[in-house]
Amino acid sequence: MEIILKVKSENVDRVRNTLLSDDVVSRANVLVRDAKSLIGGEGFEGYYVRIIGTDEQCSRASELVKDIVEEVKGEEKERISAKFEEEGEAAVEGFGRIFG
Repeated sequence: MEIILKVKSENVDRVRNTLLSDDVVSRANVLVRDAKSLIGGEGFEGYYVRIIGTDEQCSRASELVKDIVEEVKGEEKERISAKFEEEGEAAVEGFGRIFG
């Protein structure tokens, strides 16, 4: 399961600390990226948090920070998820060049 959350800049440290200090959520893949660097500053100033894990981990994450984040859904979720994927693929490709 995957969820993507929008976080205002002033709340990003609180969200990151809350998610990573939880025993269940911290076992999931939690990535935090600046919106401008991820999507080129297309209107949203803040951060995106991508959580990939079990249904329990993702549900728990949503519950822990529900008052200070907005869950991304629909077409926007697909677009942001694709950007995270592109970033990951570029990193793997870079490592391949270094060690390849």
